[in-house]
Amino acid sequence: MYCRLNSRLLAKTNLCNPLIQTPFRALHQFTRIPSPISFSHLSSQTFNTSKVQKRNYSGTILRTVKKDEVGVIYFDTPDAKVNTLSEKVLNEFGECLKELNNDPSVKALVIISGKKDNFIAGADINMLGKCTTSDEFVKLSMEGKVILNQMQNGKPTVAAIHGSCLGGGLEVALACHYRIATSSSKTSLGLPEVMLGLLPGAGGCVRLPRLVGIPNSLDLILTGRSLKADKAKKLGLVDEVVDPYALERSAIEAARDFITKKDFSEKYLKRSKSGMAKYMSDLQNSAIGKAFIFRQAASMLKKKDPYERYPSPKEILSLLQSTVGIEQGKAEELEAQSFGRVGVTPESKSLIHIFHGQTACKKNPYPDPAKPVKTIGVLGAGLMGAGITQVSIQSGHDVLLKDMDTKGISRGLSQIQKNLSTDLKKRKISLFDFNLMESRILPLTNNDANWGQHFKKADMVIEAVFESMEVKHKVVRELEEFVPEHCVIATNTSALPIIEISSASKRPENIVGLHYFSPVEKMPLLEIISTPKTSQETLSKAFAVGLKQGKTPILVKDVPGFYVNRCLGPFMVEVMILLLRGVDPLLIDEAMVEFGFPVGPLSLADEVGLDVAYHVFKYLQKHLPTRMEGGVELIEAIVQKGLLGKKTGQGFFVHNLGAKGKKKEINPEVLKAISSLSKSRLAVDKKGIQDRIAGRFINEAAFCLQDGIIANPSDGDIGAVFGIGFPPFRGGPFHYIDQIGANHFVDTMNRLRDESGTGFEPAPILVSYAKEGKKFFPKN
Repeated sequence: MYCRLNSRLLAKTNLCNPLIQTPFRALHQFTRIPSPISFSHLSSQTFNTSKVQKRNYSGTILRTVKKDEVGVIYFDTPDAKVNTLSEKVLNEFGECLKELNNDPSVKALVIISGKKDNFIAGADINMLGKCTTSDEFVKLSMEGKVILNQMQNGKPTVAAIHGSCLGGGLEVALACHYRIATSSSKTSLGLPEVMLGLLPGAGGCVRLPRLVGIPNSLDLILTGRSLKADKAKKLGLVDEVVDPYALERSAIEAARDFITKKDFSEKYLKRSKSGMAKYMSDLQNSAIGKAFIFRQAASMLKKKDPYERYPSPKEILSLLQSTVGIEQGKAEELEAQSFGRVGVTPESKSLIHIFHGQTACKKNPYPDPAKPVKTIGVLGAGLMGAGITQVSIQSGHDVLLKDMDTKGISRGLSQIQKNLSTDLKKRKISLFDFNLMESRILPLTNNDANWGQHFKKADMVIEAVFESMEVKHKVVRELEEFVPEHCVIATNTSALPIIEISSASKRPENIVGLHYFSPVEKMPLLEIISTPKTSQETLSKAFAVGLKQGKTPILVKDVPGFYVNRCLGPFMVEVMILLLRGVDPLLIDEAMVEFGFPVGPLSLADEVGLDVAYHVFKYLQKHLPTRMEGGVELIEAIVQKGLLGKKTGQGFFVHNLGAKGKKKEINPEVLKAISSLSKSRLAVDKKGIQDRIAGRFINEAAFCLQDGIIANPSDGDIGAVFGIGFPPFRGGPFHYIDQIGANHFVDTMNRLRDESGTGFEPAPILVSYAKEGKKFFPKN
């Protein structure tokens, strides 16, 4: 008894960690099977692991039965980095549970993972993709419930959670009788199905509210956010938080407590409520309180998605309102029916398509670099340079941050510190992480005589200096005097040709373009631009760095505007043309937000900066004269007035900097500019605005695929969604064309071409697909 109680106490205080006095990074280099903690000092009265019986289930689940009456099930999906719940895994799990529940020598169970930093990441998305009808989704949901109910109604079961416990993984844990999670930052618990246009279909919508209450459940299921172990414990989602090294031992001890202590269930599982928790419990159990909670939730949903473009949140809200307080079996049937309804929606198909595309982009298409990048030099501590520095130190790179003077360096460091402080305040990072990240930056200026010596250690330098070819050439020549031969020089430019930048280099094979999007710390897309001279090793390093920084990289051909800005050019030209033809600016923004963009195009231009937009306009106009014709004169006139957008307080809109809740006002100076340049008026409704503006973007994306600027349609969809916010529920431009039909899109473009000119001429690849009835994603 003494050993058992004390080991549980030690687990909670982290004192049992054998690496507690070693460097921090060693904490992550553990394996849990077999446990790194020796049990030899514990008596046989505690539990005996000297003799075990083992059985493999097709290499998927390893089940170990311990002689001390605790059965341990190890989840370990072969040939995969994470555990997922496929049909095969679920069936084998059911067989394993059935055998253990029928084994009289086993009194309690423990479920643990054989993977590093992963419990169960969720359901196998490919399994969901095989369902084509609502009935198939319902059947899949009910089959999963049968297995989890078998566990819930069987012997006492403890979930030992380390790493990601998401979706179906959390539903497995919810069906257990006791949950222990580790204090590791790698551990997270959540139900993210809403992000795929789905809802938890294996009992999550039923069990979670009964465990943590309706308000907490609505928050978790509707947002898809995940929790760290300590927060999960406060909500009552987990029962214990322990050190990773003590997880297996603590779980076995808890299982043994179910066997040896009659009062264990009452003592550990019966939660006493006090304060706010008791108030919320009483509130949700009254008819008036329940109505109030769901009315508030519905109001919040309406604010976040006023056009109801995502069906699953509304279905989740209705489901939880229907299932609270009713018998579990009936609630599970209702959950399965809701799962069937959302599973067949086009929105869910689109979001799953984006998920698959992003997953594909998270793999380096090139062999691992011979010399990994450890130290990164960043030239320029402005908005982009500071952002690149931040994501680099967050990913574990050492950064040499250089600017012209201390004022520039101070500005960049202040930006990084402000962002990290926000993460610290929100407990996304610890104070240790905060200090460690800051320590990875070495600030340098032109006045530091030894800056070149430091850059001799750089494996990659990313320059984020002024958008001038002359300046870029000067930077490349200067750097090559100091950096080692293997060092990659990456240029962060939104438009300048990489091949021309590389012409100043002695080692053009080491030059690559890395186009980050602003703000770097928030925008996930990274365009990697290759030239005919860029080596495979350089591209491998570029992908490796981008992936480590948490980016979603796509490979793009070295052409004016690359991919996203190239598509954005004709998109914004059409916006300017509509303004010049008398269309209300507010109606334009409203129409495109209703189409699904996060902000309207005029608001976007003000955020980016009208001077930047004008620079890109003029540059693309030289290379795409037909598709960039018209409208540029308006933005030129606005820029000449000094109206540069949000950064100056005035652009298309008058920005009341610091004022909250105030409606945007169209800038009178912009209206004057429109009036002086306006052409023939155009009567157009929201649908017409959407067809014209979105159509120009989608058409240019098709030109990019046709011309080999992007490698495939999936990259095109990922680039559009993560680069500019193309509506995710539409799946990106190519998936959207598949949804509405290439023939329908081509007919619309031909009609607009006849009305408004050759800028709407459909890309030949689309004309071909329309004639042949082809799809970009035939399997979707």
